[in-house]
Amino acid sequence: MAIASLTEFLDRNRVRYLVISHSPAYTAQGIAGLTHISGKELAKTVIVKLDGSLAMAVIPAKFHVDLLLLKRVAGAKNVALATEDEFRDRFPECETGAMPPFGNLYGLPIYAEESLEKDKEIAFNAGTHRELIRMSWEEYKRLVQPRIAQFAAGHTAGTAWEAA
Repeated sequence: MAIASLTEFLDRNRVRYLVISHSPAYTAQGIAGLTHISGKELAKTVIVKLDGSLAMAVIPAKFHVDLLLLKRVAGAKNVALATEDEFRDRFPECETGAMPPFGNLYGLPIYAEESLEKDKEIAFNAGTHRELIRMSWEEYKRLVQPRIAQFAAGHTAGTAWEAA
């Protein structure tokens, strides 16, 4: 979804938001540093496979998805990170890795990390590696209706990257 399509969707739904432009950045922590947004307020979109079907996990930039926790939350038998080749075509208007956390617009279930509930706002990639959208967390929940659960791991050590 190009930024124009995303902002049009937000406008149609009468959502107040801010577009933040920045130098190209390809990691959530890099974006957080460039834009001076806390790693807990900046959300990243992680595409996972739950029993072979794509799903979206939305998580604060400073965390990683704990696939074992997500497996339990989703009631899935198999959970794995999706490869870029597996999801690239699903987001034709987006730069790879810059998908906004609006899985509902792509026919994907969305899981949002419960720690995002602690902030009044959420910021996320707007389909490019040069632009973010910042909006109210409550408005995001209203539009997306994610399943909210705890599935974050604070660091890579001990995180299950593939839970079969």
